[in-house]
Amino acid sequence: MSEARRHGMDDLLAIMARLRDPQNGCPWDVQQDFSTIAPYTIEEAYEVADAIDRKDWHDLRDELGDLLLQVAFHAQMAKEANLFEFADVTQAISEKMIRRHPHVFGDESYDDLDAQKQAWEDIKAAERAAKGEQHDDSALAGVSRGLPEWKRALKLQERAAKVGFDWPDEQPVLDKLLEEVGEVRAEFANGRDVQRLQDEIGDVLFVVVNLARHAGVDFSQALRHANAKFERRFRAMEQLAHAGGKPLPEHDLASQEALWQRAKAQEKPASS
Repeated sequence: MSEARRHGMDDLLAIMARLRDPQNGCPWDVQQDFSTIAPYTIEEAYEVADAIDRKDWHDLRDELGDLLLQVAFHAQMAKEANLFEFADVTQAISEKMIRRHPHVFGDESYDDLDAQKQAWEDIKAAERAAKGEQHDDSALAGVSRGLPEWKRALKLQERAAKVGFDWPDEQPVLDKLLEEVGEVRAEFANGRDVQRLQDEIGDVLFVVVNLARHAGVDFSQALRHANAKFERRFRAMEQLAHAGGKPLPEHDLASQEALWQRAKAQEKPASS
């Protein structure tokens, strides 16, 4: 039996075009637009990160395919609207990578990584100017509003730190975190004004991102680990409750806390 033909990018683009065909395509795919597909694109990017975090390389292959499909989907919709095609996407990113790496594709050289990072920002600023974007000489210029908010917080903090607006180490960040938590407590005590609670809880989250930055910890990865740990322990609680002959919802909070502690105790000593 001959080996199955390996599909390439042209095949994927053809499949996507067929799915979007108004007469013979998939009704769901045909109904989508950029705004409805965007959330799936973000979700698939996180699925890629999750597969890497779990070191599941087979799953990573599949998730990268799902993410690539999102690119093909957006490119097909753009082609239908006479905006651009997939080849324009690959052309644009290729040109950008060459332009932003003159030390690789040209004769430029940098003394260290910091100099390279600064050159990267300078090149990006020149690109914005070439597009006719209004000049913005703020240290925060160019931080995208399309980023996940935790990522945008990190970018803003990194930019501010470059001009010296930063704490010297983690201790004042920890002190600031306690201060902000105290302000949240005060708002709860003062009547639970939703808008003010939103502001104060936002301050707490911003400081937590800053704390992760000072610790050298990836905020998103830390939260993924916390989510995985919670899910693992909660499922263990359910199993313990079931083994005891009483479903978890029938336990009161004190009993559930005892099950939680048992679930924790079952894990390796290194886990927290």
